[in-house]
Amino acid sequence: MDVGAFTLDVDTAGRLVLATAAGERHAGVSVLRAFPVSAPEEGFAVVDAEGRELAWVERLDALDPATRARAEAALAGREFLPEILRLRAVSSPAAPSTWTVDTDRGETRFVLAAEEDIRRLGQGRLLVSDAAGVQYLVRRLDSLDRTSRRLLERFL
Repeated sequence: MDVGAFTLDVDTAGRLVLATAAGERHAGVSVLRAFPVSAPEEGFAVVDAEGRELAWVERLDALDPATRARAEAALAGREFLPEILRLRAVSSPAAPSTWTVDTDRGETRFVLAAEEDIRRLGQGRLLVSDAAGVQYLVRRLDSLDRTSRRLLERFL
């Protein structure tokens, strides 16, 4: 479906609704990123409650401003992938260890259960999973400060 052929609205029940130019309305839709880590700004699907794709959007900036704002709000409410900005402390040079980090959502502590819970994604990106299953993103390894890189090198 062409990006100009639909809009996203919110109904009185607070559900996201896709409305087509032909007058069809699909309540309870979700907006999903195709590649949330490797290409977070590209490839979005609007799916119905059963997971069937109703619309595909290459880039959110192709949508009209109101529809884009609703899509971004839906994504923000659905996704939780804090970005590690700085490592403050690591309790042990081997896993399991407790990490204290600064993220884009504030300071936090978590337990890294095993070295395998750090995955390289390419282009200097890392995905770190804590013992509770929460995932953290290191967007660019080379953008971390020297101390953070030194603490992280023990596990790579």
